Amino acid sequence: MAAAVAAAASSPHALLRRNPNPISNNTPRIHALNLRSAANNSRRISCVASSTTPLHSTRPASSQSPDRVFNFAAGPATLPESVLRKAESELVDWNGSGMSVMEMSHRGKEFLSIIQKAESDLRQLLGIPDEYAVLFLQGGATTQFAAIPLNLCKPGDEVDYVVTGSWGDKAFKEAQKYCKPKVIWTGKSDKYTKIPSFEDLDQNVHAKYLHICANETIHGVEFKNYPTVRNPEGILIADMSSNFCSKPVDVSKFGVIYAGAQKNVGPSGVTIVIIRKDLLGIAQEITPVMLDYKIHADNNSLYNTPPCYGIYMCGLVFDDLLKQGGLKEVEKKNVRKAQLLYDAIDNSNGFYRCPVEKSVRSLMNVPFTLEKSELEAEFVKEAAKEKMVQLKGHRSVGGMRASIYNAMPYAGVEKLVDFMKDFQARHA
Repeated sequence: MAAAVAAAASSPHALLRRNPNPISNNTPRIHALNLRSAANNSRRISCVASSTTPLHSTRPASSQSPDRVFNFAAGPATLPESVLRKAESELVDWNGSGMSVMEMSHRGKEFLSIIQKAESDLRQLLGIPDEYAVLFLQGGATTQFAAIPLNLCKPGDEVDYVVTGSWGDKAFKEAQKYCKPKVIWTGKSDKYTKIPSFEDLDQNVHAKYLHICANETIHGVEFKNYPTVRNPEGILIADMSSNFCSKPVDVSKFGVIYAGAQKNVGPSGVTIVIIRKDLLGIAQEITPVMLDYKIHADNNSLYNTPPCYGIYMCGLVFDDLLKQGGLKEVEKKNVRKAQLLYDAIDNSNGFYRCPVEKSVRSLMNVPFTLEKSELEAEFVKEAAKEKMVQLKGHRSVGGMRASIYNAMPYAGVEKLVDFMKDFQARHA
């Protein structure tokens, strides 16, 4: 693992360890927490949440609606309140059209302007080269587990999979139906708490592609850099569902990037695929029409009725991310939030523990356990009373999990950390 740790230390994400408070000039100010003792010996925690400049809202940018919770769900996840307010204002009548986006023809000029702007803004955010197609699809990232081998392989072709968690494992198992995949590394024996050293990967020099899950939502491990495919004609493929648009990515390193929208960029129902155009048109004959990337690319994601409203919402989020200064600024905010939470865990003298190797801890999904596991249910219950919800870990691993995607304000993490310290003081 020494090579992997060294590689991670040289990446921008080493900020997570080297600089615990990387605040950019436009990072919103966070008001101090105000702890109040209650009669029942519990402590009410109040906090004014910061947000980005709203797209359309009469609410000051430095506040969050008092009736909204801090939602730490892994997905569908919290969305920027400013985006929700913008959508609310346009729900019945979009841009003077006299109809909602939900009522528009997907081939009409109104919706065409929406999907074209969404694609343009996404290309700007990620610096997507012209030789890549951007597809807005349906079926979730799970559907892409089958679509990828169907589009890129023949039944006898060999491909490599690095399995760093549940989603990588599911992708591998689905590929077994359509080609000859091989797991060249798995973190299962270590309970998916590590990323392999790239130099030690036993890649097949004939593999058509190498598949990774860039961020494992359940287990909280994240690639801080990416392996090079050994086959000169092979490609790197990444499931980026839970860290999509959370940081800059060099798209040119990949043949395919795919992501479900419901973590960082929109509601459930939209799946985004970014694919190099020279990989289109080689699908297996058995490929269903709705899984054929070339058909969707040739029809600009409009072969059939797409998830129109979901795409509209993604477009609002892309616009919001650009207004924040782009993904470099977004990453700084995400590093700052993650540092605050990981520090609280690591400095708890073992009351809280994060099992993930420090060099590959996710900026998006933070799993942790309590030293006294019998307190976990009480932790979740008390947090919910303080308007912090969806902190229970995935059913397959237990414990706690705080998903702190782009739209989670710093104040939400600040409030969680303060609650954690108070909970420890009362139960240690």
